[in-house]
Amino acid sequence: MKLTRISLFAAVVLGGLLACATVATAQDAGKDAKKGKMSAEQRLERMSKELNLTDEQKPKVKKAMEDMDKTMKEARDLDQSERREKVTAARDDMRKKMKEILTADQFTKWEEFMKAQGKRRKGGAPDEKSSEGKSENKSEKKE
Repeated sequence: MKLTRISLFAAVVLGGLLACATVATAQDAGKDAKKGKMSAEQRLERMSKELNLTDEQKPKVKKAMEDMDKTMKEARDLDQSERREKVTAARDDMRKKMKEILTADQFTKWEEFMKAQGKRRKGGAPDEKSSEGKSENKSEKKE
């Protein structure tokens, strides 16, 4: 009787620990997905479909995305003004690289895609054109 109780208690504790470990692992794996972050491979696959990338373009685009990711991770630890400068420089660099890698048509589609992504991000800094347009619209509504 005592052995059955101990076995039952051990089974319940072990099951609880196993359930907690599974939940914790699932939460860690889903952190980036919840933030809307895709891996470089996932983004490359999506861009390949969207832009119809050639086999020659794919490794170059992947390298550019990995460089951008690395720079963004490094920028996290900087103060706001330094981070802003580093991120702006990284985006400009990414744009130059993509212009060299992609055809004119692909580059145009990529820019449109990136603008749409920026609008979807919560709390993301609006691009200059959209912020100018918003301020003009606000002043027109006030009058």
